[in-house]
Amino acid sequence: MRNIWTIAVREYKAYYSSFTAYLFAFFILLVIGGVVTASLFIAINSFGSASPPGVQVVTGPLIFMLIFACPAFTMRLISEETRLGTMELMLTAPVRDAEMVVGKWLGSFLFVLTLIAITWVYPLILNFITSPGIDQGPMVTGYIGLVLTSAAFLAIGVAISSLFNSQVASYITTFGVIVLFWWIMSILGQAATGTLATIFQYLDMANHFYESMYRGVLQISSVVFFLSVTAISLVWGTVSVESRRWR
Repeated sequence: MRNIWTIAVREYKAYYSSFTAYLFAFFILLVIGGVVTASLFIAINSFGSASPPGVQVVTGPLIFMLIFACPAFTMRLISEETRLGTMELMLTAPVRDAEMVVGKWLGSFLFVLTLIAITWVYPLILNFITSPGIDQGPMVTGYIGLVLTSAAFLAIGVAISSLFNSQVASYITTFGVIVLFWWIMSILGQAATGTLATIFQYLDMANHFYESMYRGVLQISSVVFFLSVTAISLVWGTVSVESRRWR
């Protein structure tokens, strides 16, 4: 556990010297701030004909932007070690492969958690300036959904980063896999019938988020799904790193 935490802290601190991380974080906060401001402006100038904005004006845009940001946060984690030739040093160090993979994932997860925590200021502002305040259920479950979905996205990114030497290839592939499970599975689920439709619908990550947590409902099946994707991806990344010992 000490090795995992040491690697996680190192990776977490590295984000604060990364231009890419700052760029994505700034853009995310800027866009969400703009959406919240626009929603409040519309509500104020509608003379009561429009409902006051809820937490969905934050969680909706945020989950959409994390689809693009999470691959950027993970693209360098292992692929950069391979490109620089430091992977061999990591493999000979007294650190297990699983500890390295989990530690790198945890570092990126802590950074995204920090970013998500900062966005909590927007629901607090909405709750303060609207009467009688925003619905607390969707706020709590929505943020739980953001955390679970981010964990899965980042785990997928770490696993794919272990397959490539190029950060660009890691980003494109991670983004493609996330798009597959976030959008394409939904399309396939609607087009298919019978057992195939059920399988596609279960693999549809967006369905697990929007149909439960986004609406204020915390379903155990959705929590298990995201935790399973995270665990499977981390195991996949570990196996990929271990295979380098035999090359």
